[in-house]
Amino acid sequence: QVQLQQSGGGLVQAGGSLKLSCADPGRTFTKYHIVWFREALGKKREFVAAVSWSGRNTYYKSSVEGRFTVSRDNAKSTVYLQMDMLKPEDTAVYYCAATESDYYYELEAFEYDYWGQGTQVTVSS
Repeated sequence: QVQLQQSGGGLVQAGGSLKLSCADPGRTFTKYHIVWFREALGKKREFVAAVSWSGRNTYYKSSVEGRFTVSRDNAKSTVYLQMDMLKPEDTAVYYCAATESDYYYELEAFEYDYWGQGTQVTVSS
């Protein structure tokens, strides 16, 4: 069973950068596609970015494209979300999720098999 452990996040000023990590200590997630979601206070959980199991394919929410970069290092069983030029509207709890589905970039949140514990990102203006 995949267990996703998140790290990173915190408080940053607008225009700053943060890097989130999502790791599987059991080293079983190399066959899973990984997706990042975020959930702002009072809002629905939304798709942010996705990376295929190989790392060759990536997808982004339009409002973060060009500012966020998703990548993975399968040798370390870790996926990263580099967030640059952060804006106050990026403030949310960020989650990573795993699935084997080839439609990993367009599933509803409930369709993902495994989730990280979430990490808070706060961007001050």
